[in-house]
Amino acid sequence: MKNIVDPISHASMILNWSGIAIYTDPVGETKLFLGKPDPDIILLTDIHEDHLDIARLKVLAVEKTIIVAPKAVADLLPDELGPKIFVMKNGEKTDRLGFSIEAIPAYNIPESDKAFHTKGRGNGYVLEKDGKRVYISGDTSGTPEMKNLQNIDLAFVAMNLPYTMGIEEATEVVLAFKPKKVYPYHYRTPNGFSDVAKFKTLVNTGNPAIEVVQLDWYPK
Repeated sequence: MKNIVDPISHASMILNWSGIAIYTDPVGETKLFLGKPDPDIILLTDIHEDHLDIARLKVLAVEKTIIVAPKAVADLLPDELGPKIFVMKNGEKTDRLGFSIEAIPAYNIPESDKAFHTKGRGNGYVLEKDGKRVYISGDTSGTPEMKNLQNIDLAFVAMNLPYTMGIEEATEVVLAFKPKKVYPYHYRTPNGFSDVAKFKTLVNTGNPAIEVVQLDWYPK
């Protein structure tokens, strides 16, 4: 699984895995996607504009592209993308292009109708192929579902208060499910950026065996 991660910006990334290009929440200017492979799979996690860019989807989606999304997101997509969309509810699993995909609940706790992210609306995802497992959190707190994840090789964990977790909560949940590698992502806040260097220190103080990988998610 070496060098499969291509960070684009904030919540957007590409996993180049076994010849399949898996995009997550592609958002942003055309220049961010120049020279990138056409998406085989696009994973969408939530309805907010830092995750859902309909104009970008219409450009990126080619004939072969499969779009995986929760119903709340699928309901916002234009009819022209309809044949490409596969809707997944929290907890559902599917097999696509040789990958097992599981939709993991992504929501804020304590649960509230006024929360930024209500339970049942958004998905995180666990992808599995050839015994390797990758978790993409989406916008979420440190939920019981996340803490109970097993055998995760790579984890992408969002941390930007007040919308998702702070670094202390993110540390707690990462130490609970013990991924082999964790990538802080989605860490821009209303006041700047979460302290991902401190997150690394906290995680490695708690468990030196977890590798914390810092990539550039915010190109100039």
